[in-house]
Amino acid sequence: MVSSFKYYAQLLKFRLSITVVFSAISGYLIGVDNFSTNEFLLLIVGGFLVTGSANGFNQILERNFDKLMERTSSRPLPMRNLSVTSAFLFSLVIGGLGLYLLNFIHPRGGYFDLMSKSSFFGLLSILLYVLAYTPLKRISTFSVFVGAIPGAIPFLLGWVAATNNFELVGGTLFAIQFLWQFPHFIAIAWVLDKEYKNAGFKMLFGGEKGTYPALLSIMTAIAMVIASIVPYLWQVTSFSLSVYAFILLVVLGLWFISKSIKLYKTTDDKAAKGLMIASIVYLPLFQIIYILDRFI
Repeated sequence: MVSSFKYYAQLLKFRLSITVVFSAISGYLIGVDNFSTNEFLLLIVGGFLVTGSANGFNQILERNFDKLMERTSSRPLPMRNLSVTSAFLFSLVIGGLGLYLLNFIHPRGGYFDLMSKSSFFGLLSILLYVLAYTPLKRISTFSVFVGAIPGAIPFLLGWVAATNNFELVGGTLFAIQFLWQFPHFIAIAWVLDKEYKNAGFKMLFGGEKGTYPALLSIMTAIAMVIASIVPYLWQVTSFSLSVYAFILLVVLGLWFISKSIKLYKTTDDKAAKGLMIASIVYLPLFQIIYILDRFI
């Protein structure tokens, strides 16, 4: 029983799902005016289950390719610790339950409104991740662009759950996390280039380690930092940043950009690992700055 729980936790990528939910929590806290414990818990549990469902379906589709990579060869499906049928039913059930829970956040109001906005974005993230991003990984690096869309939805989902509106702010939050994923994925694809190629995945822009993917990392990192300080520049009533948050974001952003520049200059694995770690550190720090500025 305990071992089965462990395998299902691996299937839904427990730690990754938690980090994704943190983005949704951040979006909610940034947008909320009247905090609702009920909606907050629905977002956490529903978002976690939806993310876990997408991860489960992804592993089902890639189970034969996961065998070819050291990083993924010990997953429950390649190791046959779970059957494909069990994994499919589990992913289907938790996905449906997650969407059901998200549907109670600002529930549908009209006859033709089939689901809440939160549930809609949750469903969209599953469909794009499983039916578009996953198969595209073996066809083209365009998959990274497609995968960045569901990857950026959680931040937006949190805002929508809090406000029940997309708005300019929601679009900005989406854009920041969308752009962040390019340096993040470039670094991962760089470090794992040999394994990805062995499994037939086309993840590194340009196909080879070099200045091209590093330059793309710099460009998207700069665009991301600019997007992150937009709320300070516009000073809209729904959300704006203080000068203190602006300074912190600029400093944090310049640090992150410097990691991409270092990769461009050296084009080595050490710099790529540094960029990967920096991307993992940057995202929650940036979100925490937004949250603290909202409430302090």
